[in-house]
Amino acid sequence: MPSTTPAGTTESVTLSAPAPVRALGVAAMIVTVVLWASAFVGIRAIGPHFSPGSLTLGRLAIAAVVLSLLVLPQLLKSRHLPRGREWWPILAYGVMWFGGYNVALNAAEHVLDAGTSALLINVNPILVAIMAGVVLKEGFPRWLLIGSMVAFAGVALIAVGSSGQAAGQNPGAGEGTTADMAGVALCLLAAVLAAVSVIVQKPVLRKVPAAQATWFGILVGALCCLPFAGQLASEVQAAPAEATAGLVYLGIFPTAIAFTTWAYALSLVDAGKLAATTYLVPGTTVLISWLLLGEIPTTLGLVGGLICLVGVALTRRRTRPRPGHQGRVQR
Repeated sequence: MPSTTPAGTTESVTLSAPAPVRALGVAAMIVTVVLWASAFVGIRAIGPHFSPGSLTLGRLAIAAVVLSLLVLPQLLKSRHLPRGREWWPILAYGVMWFGGYNVALNAAEHVLDAGTSALLINVNPILVAIMAGVVLKEGFPRWLLIGSMVAFAGVALIAVGSSGQAAGQNPGAGEGTTADMAGVALCLLAAVLAAVSVIVQKPVLRKVPAAQATWFGILVGALCCLPFAGQLASEVQAAPAEATAGLVYLGIFPTAIAFTTWAYALSLVDAGKLAATTYLVPGTTVLISWLLLGEIPTTLGLVGGLICLVGVALTRRRTRPRPGHQGRVQR
């Protein structure tokens, strides 16, 4: 990132890492993208056997156990825990992100295919940018506003395509269309909850290691979902072995492992560049869903998803300085 020398000139400072370490960082990003994409497919696949709340509780409980193997030794060694008001933001994103987000997404995928759900959730980076402009005082650059409008136009196309598919499958009946629109609304709700959580979590990560911050949030989300424990127990007993295995997969891989690889990559790569890799999740989800479930979004859904990606890319552009202005915009 740029820094200013005592003479007032600007130079670019790059933190370089050994080649093997950089390679591990790239590998961690790839693992994160693939596993997060597979989560949409996994939720869709086992959704018929688990209700949204019980699926969330099962996934978080498994992830909490797996992550505790990494986090507890760290806590025993450092003996440092958040204190007092430091718990408030952790409780907030634990409830919203690990609890509310997962329940909303699980419910949405009861009526939407995995690829469409991933495309809708991908509006999250834009929401983060908008809220960062308000809450973190980062402002609203011209390209941020243009890209946001383009991306939301893509979301509208996805919604129209989803509704049209339901109407085509069941002409003359409005229930399918209503259900799909409810799924779109739930995905957008999940995106909002995740975006707010990112803003809330950011200051926490200045004091708490990423793995511990994630583990604390998972524990909070799991506690919020405890009312679904009885439902989870009965559904696990009734579910086929493949569905239970899928639940274990969601808890270990897209949750525990993927968030750990994300934290590792974040320690090596600039945060903005790393966040850009999540734009690969929807396309990866569509590919995995097509290969495993035979699901492909509608044509309008695919076009809308492409427009969303274009919009997000536009938000990352920087406004060029006007002629006569001093200084240059570094890229």
